[in-house]
Amino acid sequence: MSTPKELDLSLVIMAAGKGKRMGDPNLSKVLTLLDGKPLIHYVLKQATQVQPSVIVVVVGHQHDAVRAFVASECPVATCVMQEEQLGTGHAVQQTQQAVQGRAANVLILSGDVPLLSATTLRSLVDHHVKSEATLTVLTTTLSDPTGYGRIIRDAAGAVLAIVEQKDASEEQTEIGEINSGVYIVRTDALFAALERVRNSNAQREYYLTDIVGILKQEGAKTEAFHTERSEEVHGINTVADLQHASELLKHTHAEEC
Repeated sequence: MSTPKELDLSLVIMAAGKGKRMGDPNLSKVLTLLDGKPLIHYVLKQATQVQPSVIVVVVGHQHDAVRAFVASECPVATCVMQEEQLGTGHAVQQTQQAVQGRAANVLILSGDVPLLSATTLRSLVDHHVKSEATLTVLTTTLSDPTGYGRIIRDAAGAVLAIVEQKDASEEQTEIGEINSGVYIVRTDALFAALERVRNSNAQREYYLTDIVGILKQEGAKTEAFHTERSEEVHGINTVADLQHASELLKHTHAEEC
């Protein structure tokens, strides 16, 4: 399966975080080693597999080291600086100058989600194109969704919003469908929606997730592409998450052999 020719993609990787719970507060989270290679190595590999017109990496904590690794691993990528870590929405906003006008759609990846396959990413892109959506978010369902943003749907199944764990009601925390942190969005709609994001939430951050509700309120078509391969959207926030990712990676390699 190849990326549809009619869809010209820009690609953004969010890689500015500190990784406070990863055991080394001085190390950028995306430089944390997974089976001997930094997390961002795996995400850069994902990026090149969908053949984007431009790759932009948002750097912040330990930015010189992250820039150096990106330059050695993927020389075609551009790094942009997030001076203050004010949230995922703020991070993506820093890419506007590098991205706007380059392609009709932006695929957004998280630097701490290393296990996504090319098959899943291309299926996400295909779904976005065929559904003619303004925004499509990659989701999965977990038996324990603690810590993840929840996908809010209406009675007909349409995606209404994403609610972060810390802002979710008791009823919303019972939802098992979660946000992977991976999106594809029409470029013009993305940056227009980001202008409307506010930080009136529990963490006082500008959430990228808020653009789902903003676009829906404007009448745009917001879609979710649900994957059954929940192991692929496993995010790395703790040492335990990293150990689990290593186990999943070994299992994947064993299957390929």
